[in-house]
Amino acid sequence: MAKQVIWSFRAQQERIRILEYWTVRNSSKTYSNKLDRLIREAIKLIALHPHIGRKTTTDDYVRVKVVRDYLILYEDTNQQINILSIWDSRQNPEKLDELLNRN
Repeated sequence: MAKQVIWSFRAQQERIRILEYWTVRNSSKTYSNKLDRLIREAIKLIALHPHIGRKTTTDDYVRVKVVRDYLILYEDTNQQINILSIWDSRQNPEKLDELLNRN
């Protein structure tokens, strides 16, 4: 049975920014739609199989699932999956460390 998925405000905003970036960059929504579909499919898979993501080194409950150049950071609790962030892996990795240490 799939767990309920809760998106953080941060993750929602990051997803929107990522999709808008690709729409403007490509002058088309084609890639943005494809990327959005890949992200949503990955999250459905996470909801069904929460341990599919790799554990982070900072927290036993926070896991990472890779989708193209993006990392979906999520927290697995008993009742739900909390989507914490959608991280562009091409960014400075120190920023990711700061984000993970904040949780």
